[in-house]
Amino acid sequence: MGFFLGHRVFVAGHRGMVGSAVIRALQKQQSEKEQFEILTQTREELDLSERAKVRGYFQNARPTQVILAAATVGGIKANSEAPVDFLLANLKIQNNVIEAAHDFGVKKLLFLGSSCIYPKHASQPIREDSLLTGPLEPTNEWYAIAKIAGLKLCQAYRKEFGDDFISAMPTNLYGPGDNFNPETGHALPSMIYKFHHARKAGAFFVTLWGTGTPRREWLHVNDAAEALLKNYSDPAPINIGVGHDHTIKELAELVRHAVGFEGETKWDTSQPDGTPRKLLDVDKIKSLGWTPRIELERGIEELYRWFSENSPLAKP
Repeated sequence: MGFFLGHRVFVAGHRGMVGSAVIRALQKQQSEKEQFEILTQTREELDLSERAKVRGYFQNARPTQVILAAATVGGIKANSEAPVDFLLANLKIQNNVIEAAHDFGVKKLLFLGSSCIYPKHASQPIREDSLLTGPLEPTNEWYAIAKIAGLKLCQAYRKEFGDDFISAMPTNLYGPGDNFNPETGHALPSMIYKFHHARKAGAFFVTLWGTGTPRREWLHVNDAAEALLKNYSDPAPINIGVGHDHTIKELAELVRHAVGFEGETKWDTSQPDGTPRKLLDVDKIKSLGWTPRIELERGIEELYRWFSENSPLAKP
């Protein structure tokens, strides 16, 4: 994205997993080489779904750069059970922020999307130009459609008005501040929760959704935040990922080992798998001089320690 001396950077969604990692990365950059102001608002202070309040904030605070990391997010189960919320809530948030950014003279905006915007059966690894070349994965199409709309809105403002609005599409992220609730969280933190409580209870097995055969890549959120601050300006989105993947079964074994659960892992094949494979082409972001530093095994071990020490869900 690129941050420069004198800017007022508004991080929307700064208390979420991604937003908090962006704040840490900005503070590091602030202390190392540049001085700029970081602006934040809690949900209680500013409901981004309310257009008038968003416009009032932009009019008063006058941010010059925006990182839009606020969103309603969740795993397959949450997406399947609340499609209206995943579509409508995200449309409201991003439309309000992007429109206000244009109307009040923001110089640069980064919209944070998701790799689920790409077709279910896109060629692997998935290039940025795969967008809209095929049907989406049905289990999260509501969220994906909202994110595609946000990306397209950024492109529209750039085309019509010349605004430097860009979009980044991260792969599956994990790290401190993740959602470990098995009802609403993504695969990796949900596995940590299930294996943790199974070990505490002395259970003989843990049951996970699907066949375990789909392949995914996982990127630590601290690495993702560093990538998001790279200087980029182009109408096309930019993928953020690690460039290699694992099966869900392989992920489960890494989590089981990190947690220390010695029982069996069973698979409920009556439940959906989601997209069979989702590996991003990351040549573009790596050409900007970025590469991930946190290996998955170490990242899971560190996240389990964070969960055990910080999450109320770790308690019986």
